[in-house]
Amino acid sequence: MTTRNASLTGIAMMLIGILLFSLNDVMGKWLVATYTVGQLLVVRSLAALVVILPFVFKQGVQRTLRPERPGLQALRVLFSSGEVALFYLAVTYLPLADAMTIWLAAPVWVVILAALLLGERIDGRRWLAIALGFAGVAVSLNPTGASLSMPALIAVLGSFLFAAMMIAGRQLRGTPDVTLVAWQTLGALLMGLALLPFGWVTPTLKDTALLALLGIVAMGAHICVTRSLKLAEASVVVPYQYTLIVWALVFGWFIFGDWPTPAMLCGAALIVAAGLVLLVLERRAAPTQSVLEATGAGAP
Repeated sequence: MTTRNASLTGIAMMLIGILLFSLNDVMGKWLVATYTVGQLLVVRSLAALVVILPFVFKQGVQRTLRPERPGLQALRVLFSSGEVALFYLAVTYLPLADAMTIWLAAPVWVVILAALLLGERIDGRRWLAIALGFAGVAVSLNPTGASLSMPALIAVLGSFLFAAMMIAGRQLRGTPDVTLVAWQTLGALLMGLALLPFGWVTPTLKDTALLALLGIVAMGAHICVTRSLKLAEASVVVPYQYTLIVWALVFGWFIFGDWPTPAMLCGAALIVAAGLVLLVLERRAAPTQSVLEATGAGAP
């Protein structure tokens, strides 16, 4: 495959992956209106584990069960499990586009955490991009006494945990993808089991299938995004992750009747601009892998 064909294929895979992530988010919002967050996490994780088990056996069960730096692995699993649970909790009360807009601020959190925890230097241009990103979050939240709600704060915390998961992932570069995904899925399962006592609604057969499909779609999205980043440079494909907000707007309006407010649209534009600026700055200063890690490619 030529470089051009690989890049085009990588872009296509990223677009498909982001569409699958969007469908996963829509299904999650739809199902969480009837079923509890614990139920979603349990059934979603069980279905995903069924899909990933053949890869675990191929890699070796012992290698998967005994990862490097187990303490940091556990911390990453804790962050990822909390982030997914908070996302489903947030979209129970927030329009889908609002929640996804706040989640797209994760690259801004990543840069700040990298400076505080990893000692990475932030120059003036990055500080300006960070300020732009937080201005976008502030505009999206429209923080007045009537609009700054607990679900919005939950979404902000969720985006922070997503960034913390990315920072932990930076320190685990040598861990195989199968190991990371398997433990991440297992952590979400345990989180779901812990939340089950807080509510249970017996699902119909159809909804059980949809709950299982939730995990399979999410797994497919992760595979597409991972393959995209192996086929093409991150600087080429990562900007396409911002199509997530387009799908969130379309699906939010078409399925849930949520019409975005002008404040949310302006905030989304500022957040996307900040993310792209950080991407360009990383591209100039570091290799492709650092670009990927700094932008936090992916979704809940």
